[in-house]
Amino acid sequence: MDFLSALKIAGSGLSAQRTRVNVAATNLANAESTRGPDGQPYHRRDPILTAVPFEASLAEATGAPLAAGEPGAASTAASVEVTGIHEDPSPGKKVYLPGHPDADPNGFVTFPNVNPVNETVNLITAQRGYDANATAVETLKSMAQRALDIAR
Repeated sequence: MDFLSALKIAGSGLSAQRTRVNVAATNLANAESTRGPDGQPYHRRDPILTAVPFEASLAEATGAPLAAGEPGAASTAASVEVTGIHEDPSPGKKVYLPGHPDADPNGFVTFPNVNPVNETVNLITAQRGYDANATAVETLKSMAQRALDIAR
């Protein structure tokens, strides 16, 4: 694997982890939002991460189409990309608050389906993934610098 390929892999990991952090932070910020623009409580979101195989990256770089039956079509991933944001359709928790402006006729308010503990764990794991990718980038930079020093 060459230097630029390794850097691309680590860079895609940094981008994916940044998206995970942003989505988890948005979920936490809206954990008590009982009414959104559509009048419904906030629904928690999750990023959808997809591995991009090496052959697809190669085809994109060279502009050549990838044949379906090429040998090695099931190789390891070369990068990761965020292909979308999924909205969790599960119902939120109902709390009896008859004086709340968003209470139903029975006095129950539906709160978002966001669990702050789960979102905090998501933030921690995303941060650790980001740190690991940042360390990989720093290691690659260090290796490139050493290679340049040897060449002198």
